[in-house]
Amino acid sequence: MRVRGRLTWARRSRAGAAVAAVLAAVLTPAVLPRASAAAGAAAAGTPVCQVRDDRLRELSGMVATDDGYVVVNDGADDEARRRIFFLDKRCAVVRAVAFPSRPRDTEDLAIGRDGTVWVADIGDNDHSRPTIAVWRLAPGSDEPVLHRMTYPDRPHDAEALLLDASDRPLVITKGGSGTVFLYAPTAALRPGATTPLASVGQVTLPTTSTSNPFSFLGRGVITGAASAPDGHRVVLRSYADAFEYDVPDGDVVRALTTGTPRITPLPDEPQGESVTYSRDGRSLLTVSESADQPAGTWPTILRYPATDGPATAARPTGSAASALPTLVRPIAEDATGPVGRTWLLAAGAGVLLALLGLAGVLRWRHTARR
Repeated sequence: MRVRGRLTWARRSRAGAAVAAVLAAVLTPAVLPRASAAAGAAAAGTPVCQVRDDRLRELSGMVATDDGYVVVNDGADDEARRRIFFLDKRCAVVRAVAFPSRPRDTEDLAIGRDGTVWVADIGDNDHSRPTIAVWRLAPGSDEPVLHRMTYPDRPHDAEALLLDASDRPLVITKGGSGTVFLYAPTAALRPGATTPLASVGQVTLPTTSTSNPFSFLGRGVITGAASAPDGHRVVLRSYADAFEYDVPDGDVVRALTTGTPRITPLPDEPQGESVTYSRDGRSLLTVSESADQPAGTWPTILRYPATDGPATAARPTGSAASALPTLVRPIAEDATGPVGRTWLLAAGAGVLLALLGLAGVLRWRHTARR
């Protein structure tokens, strides 16, 4: 007969240690690839204004202008939200420009040297789009112009767009484990044509510990980007932090791939997918989606001081990069959703199964004695 009883304190201790080991084994690959970083104090941003318009619940891109802001929504399911919205300095909508055809998934904005607004129609949660696109809205125009592009390898989910010194667009993939990839057109963009993209580099993000709704997953993805008005700095943002790179010679790709970023924590923003510089370049401005927030929550533009002085992030070493587990990169690039819902579900299911298996083994060992 089997004798049933409670686990002793020693057995519970061993079980706890085993659980910790399982969790460490599951979570460590996601954070090992990136070097540690020192960041500034994690202080909340200063509110600038609230966007009180029901059409603007899923803000994913923003640029600052002399008169206010320009914003776009994430996705394109609701027709009323498929607009380029112009806001005044109090965040009130003063103009909305419709697209001549339906965009797929608008994720970011950039503004050119001549004031042209670039809309990045580059989101692809399912990794299934044969092409991505940018829309260009010239100053004073009422109709943006579509330019299609295609990746050289496979579809990627992306949420960030930068312009280089010549207004060439640079697409930054969303990533998932702290490494993101850069793509640029191989030729001038033309309406009605599809321009091939080329891979031009990759960026490994520093590790931080900034609190955010998605924990370590939120620190390893890029959800927005912006260039300073003078072109001498660019910033990438995750759900947790802003990473600023100096661009002394106008070469944005080299700055991102070889530079060391300064870090501004963006703690506990609900779902931060937008970043831009103030017109004087002294501040970073962010805004979050509010679609899944409690009733009465409006998107709020927040202001953070732009960083200055020497970089604070430790550069990733060659040994750290060479030690990457072989499964980390595919997981990062095949993730879907706000921070890779597929990756999150798979990791959660793996942890649950491991814990259930461990509990079963411990119980069997305890009760199988005669």
